[in-house]
Amino acid sequence: MAALQFAVQHTDTRTKARAGAITTDHGEISTPIFMPVGTVGSVKAVTQQQLYTDVKAQIILGNTYHLYLRPGLETLEAAGGLHQFNGWHKPILTDSGGYQVFSLANNRKLTEEGAIFQSHIDGSRHLFTPENVMDIQRTIGGDIVMAFDECPPYPSDYKYAKDSMELTHRWLTRCFNRFNTTPDKYGYTQNLFPIVQGSTYKDLRTASAEFIAAQNATGNAIGGLSVGEPVEMMYEYTALCCDILPASKPRYLMGVGTPWNILEGIALGIDMFDCVMPTRNGRNAMLFTSKGVINIDNKKWERDFSVIDDGIDCAISNYYSKAYLRHLVKAKEFLGLTIASVHNLAFYLWLVTQARQHIIAGDFQSWKNEMVVRLQQRL
Repeated sequence: MAALQFAVQHTDTRTKARAGAITTDHGEISTPIFMPVGTVGSVKAVTQQQLYTDVKAQIILGNTYHLYLRPGLETLEAAGGLHQFNGWHKPILTDSGGYQVFSLANNRKLTEEGAIFQSHIDGSRHLFTPENVMDIQRTIGGDIVMAFDECPPYPSDYKYAKDSMELTHRWLTRCFNRFNTTPDKYGYTQNLFPIVQGSTYKDLRTASAEFIAAQNATGNAIGGLSVGEPVEMMYEYTALCCDILPASKPRYLMGVGTPWNILEGIALGIDMFDCVMPTRNGRNAMLFTSKGVINIDNKKWERDFSVIDDGIDCAISNYYSKAYLRHLVKAKEFLGLTIASVHNLAFYLWLVTQARQHIIAGDFQSWKNEMVVRLQQRL
């Protein structure tokens, strides 16, 4: 058992992109990396075998709020944690549930102690505190667990954003106190990442990034972006945070985003990304490909018998035709959801792997600039 390790292996000379390796007790993760979101212990419509072989995922997410409510902690503990329960034996990151609780604006109450909320399943009332969220994540069993924070909406006025950030910082101290006085479960090391907040105010983001950097955690996250602010603003505050957060620790930009957002984030110094977009958009007929964006629902694909994407390394993308996938989508056949989701995830993992290779080769910037334009094309 050892705490998470991070090594920067290559840095790009023209941007702040870097290629590295995160080592956990469940294996090594090559960075930059995209993490598929497995909200309730599964990545929607995708089997764990497909995550291993087709998507080539190296780490997935679990959602604290959803897993706490169902199947519940007793079941997860009896199973030996989420790895044993769902059969995913590579690293897992669990979010703190904060984002879900705060998105239930009409069904929750925020206090200094924590957040009281109603279950979306049966209306039952629950309390999340920094302390019990650490305990819950210990029981779920993530290799990386996230601090309990408040994610302020965009836009937020300055006073709300400042009060929210200061609450997040007080909660973070309580998270670390609890985390550092409780043992790892299931025989491997768990690692706590704090989260930078501060909305879209430069002084608040600066203060929060400095506070988070001072915690000397094994890794750090940037939250509260990609919540509706202009994309230029997201890049501006990502860059500001990356300049303050230590270069010797992995940096995780939460909830981002489109393929081009990810490439720009890598250029700013981000190592880790997650987003529901590849699976959610896939289930709604939107495919990301190495040549651009496809709405597979469109009639133009009805007799296009070329494969979904021959530019990426994925057996499913290289096997099924656009015409067949369109047919499945139009027929509302479940297989269509799986093919589209697996393809989009495989594309995302291919993209960050390509970014890594170009960082190592020394031509990341020119490749990134070309890809950002190409990937946004509507085919």
